[in-house]
Amino acid sequence: MIRIARTENGLVRGIEAADPRITAFKGVPFAAPPIGENRWRAPQPCGNWEGIRDAYRFAPISVQDRPGVGTDIYCREWHVDPDIAMDEDCLYLNIWTGAKSAEERQPVLVWFFGGGLQWGYPAEMEFDGERLARRGVVVVTVNYRINVFGFLAHPQITAEQPDAPANFGNLDQQAGLRWVVRNIAAFGGDPDNITIAGQSAGGGSVLSQIACPANKGLFRKAVVMSGMIRSPYGEGGIGTPEPLASAEKNGADFFEFLGVSTLEEARKLDAFHILHKYGEYVQTHRRMFSVEDGRFCVGEPLRLIAEGNCVDVPIMAGNTGDEFPNFLRADSEEELRQKAEKAFGETQAQKFLAFGEAHRADRPGFYAKVSGIECTAKSLFREKKRLGSANDYYYYRFDAEIPGWDHPGTFHSVDLWFFFETLAKCWRPFVGKHYDLARQMCNYWANFIKTGNPNGPDADGAPMPEWIPYTDETPCNMVFGRGGAAPVTEPETPFIEFLIDMTAKHFHAGKAR
Repeated sequence: MIRIARTENGLVRGIEAADPRITAFKGVPFAAPPIGENRWRAPQPCGNWEGIRDAYRFAPISVQDRPGVGTDIYCREWHVDPDIAMDEDCLYLNIWTGAKSAEERQPVLVWFFGGGLQWGYPAEMEFDGERLARRGVVVVTVNYRINVFGFLAHPQITAEQPDAPANFGNLDQQAGLRWVVRNIAAFGGDPDNITIAGQSAGGGSVLSQIACPANKGLFRKAVVMSGMIRSPYGEGGIGTPEPLASAEKNGADFFEFLGVSTLEEARKLDAFHILHKYGEYVQTHRRMFSVEDGRFCVGEPLRLIAEGNCVDVPIMAGNTGDEFPNFLRADSEEELRQKAEKAFGETQAQKFLAFGEAHRADRPGFYAKVSGIECTAKSLFREKKRLGSANDYYYYRFDAEIPGWDHPGTFHSVDLWFFFETLAKCWRPFVGKHYDLARQMCNYWANFIKTGNPNGPDADGAPMPEWIPYTDETPCNMVFGRGGAAPVTEPETPFIEFLIDMTAKHFHAGKAR
């Protein structure tokens, strides 16, 4: 087993995981601390150290609202530790490897956590990489700056550093990825076989990295879990980058709210004071997210990917069955007609309305309930194939029964317990069928990370149900449901076909949002 590895900045010593055949390296620095003059600056090179640096514990999480103090489902699920260490010095990553030597060149997963770009951290217990590492994958989870520290824009920042005026959290992700390319061989990983993956805002970050021109050659595959959060009705959803000028105005308003007039003054303020003021500020102003800065982000990621202006790689993507449903909301038939025309145009609105009663939702005033994430993923995959891409694209839907007194359904993020096969850490009374499903899902994921094809044998050597790529001709939905993994390949309904086509038009019109 590799217990000590040499990085470009010095030696690190890992610790045996629960399975001693796996070594975990936690809290490995990949950039200089983003404090002082490095606040709101692209990540700077990490300094060297002497001797062997112990990498036994997770580094502090990014500055954010204190986790584990609420009563919502996510505080029950994994934000359970209100005393977790938190610091602005947060640019560290974690590695799990089962390689016995640096010559093994195992495939590599680089993971970006979710949380709306406002919260989250790689120390969340569902992100334990041990089970994937047991399958021959080197797992890397990257921390990055979030909220006002990761996504502030301001005219003074743009003037001072025009090559990196915004998107510091995305640049942290990119810096972590580049560190992996340069260093992962020392941990038994293959720098020429890297998959980037993330869920929710982490999945949106994967889209941003795919659409970044500077990333060509850094990774070979991508997984986007619940990250294409768009509506086929052209309203709602998150992920469209804000224009730089608009984001700069928001940043200038925040500086005024802080009571500072210069970037130099703002960089001298205490980080937790800034966080507190940001919490007050967003009660009446926009939160801060990715920005179209013309450097890292050169446009709407989904549009760039759909049109081929991206890092062209195989993609696995999907959603849970209950998360983020989309509707058209209207109190009358006339209002419904007006909203349909706004979403689709007059001619296509007539076609939409022709679907009629069969697609009304189960609540008065709510029409045509669909999963926008599903429509967006399928539309993107079809657009890629129509452009002539030779890559394969795999779609899944997670529809398992989730136990617990709260009867949560397949809520946003619950599938993470299964893909990472970390159910044993959860409070929910999972039973054998859940563990069987998690084993299958983790197997499919590991196979895709290795080869770009999720198929292969299960633990007993028997082949798992075949998961074929999603195309116009073979619209395969891999359903992870109550009975295990079950591929469903059948024509989409006329209604879903219509919405998939309309979503594609939104891509090219720059209206996906």
